[in-house]
Formats: sequence, C-alpha cells, structure tokens
Amino acid sequence: MKTIIQGRAFVFGDNLDTDQIYPGKYLELSDTRDIKKHALEGADPDFIKKFKPGDIIAGGSNFGCGSSREHATIALKGLGSGAVLAESFARIFYRNAINLGVLLLVCPGIRKSVSQGDIVKINIEISRVYNQITGEELEIQPLSDYVLDILRMGGIKPLVKRQLQEMESR
Repeated sequence: MKTIIQGRAFVFGDNLDTDQIYPGKYLELSDTRDIKKHALEGADPDFIKKFKPGDIIAGGSNFGCGSSREHATIALKGLGSGAVLAESFARIFYRNAINLGVLLLVCPGIRKSVSQGDIVKINIEISRVYNQITGEELEIQPLSDYVLDILRMGGIKPLVKRQLQEMESR
C-alpha cells in the first residue's frame, strides 16, 4: 500500500448511497471488469469515462449509506481509485470496503476544501491531505494498525490467509 497518494478529485455530496455508487439494475453482473464499468453511474452517468486509476473520490457525510451492496465496494476496488475521502462513511459500507482492500479515509472538511478536478495529495503516515491547487491542508483520521494491516495485504482474505500460513508453519 502506498503511503503517499496523489490524484485528481471527483467530488460528490452528502448521503451518496449504494444505489448511486452502483445501480441495482446491474446486480446480475459478477465479473469485476463489468462491475467497475458502472461505478458511480447513479451519481454521474459519465463518471467512468472521466475517471483514471489513481484518481481520488471525495464525498460528504454518510458516504455509502443505503443497502449493504457488496457490488458498490467491488466497483470502487475495480476502478483502482487512489482513495476515497469523505466527511464520514456508513458503517457497513466502510467495513465492506476496508475488507476488500479499498482505502477509505475520514477527512473532516473535505467537501468544502476540494473542488471537482483539484489535485489532491494524501500522506497516510502523517494523516494529512493537501489540495495542490489551493494549498489547503486537512487532517485525516488515522487508521488503526489492524485496518492498515488489512489494506497492506489487499483485503481481509489475503490477511487471514497469511495468518493461517504463519500458524501452520509454527
């Protein structure tokens, strides 16, 4: 996992729900390559045409609210987003995304400090976000060591697999 991430910001509002992140009409899809094509389509129908791997998604409060839809987190992972920054996340969405290895960061003030297309630099080691356009700096809530372990391994499944292998080799 990179500790310094830089990318173009795609900004969304408060209460961005899982239907907006991944519309229900595509739930029959199971291949990540197909799922990611519809990421954030409910909020911006042209999003996938503009987004590039490493870009950063920024949102307001309660990002990922609504139904517990794993396709929403799979779509974000498939995009290859550098990170998702938000004022706050819906709890189930947060855990699902972290468990899949999607970097979610709580960043109070992000909605007021970042505009569409701004270049954002994140330094996870010192818990800071920099808007490279305006010069504004914000603090992100530090991630726990356990969450960092999950993210470093690319998700909870690879982490548990490694832990089991370590136990077996003792």
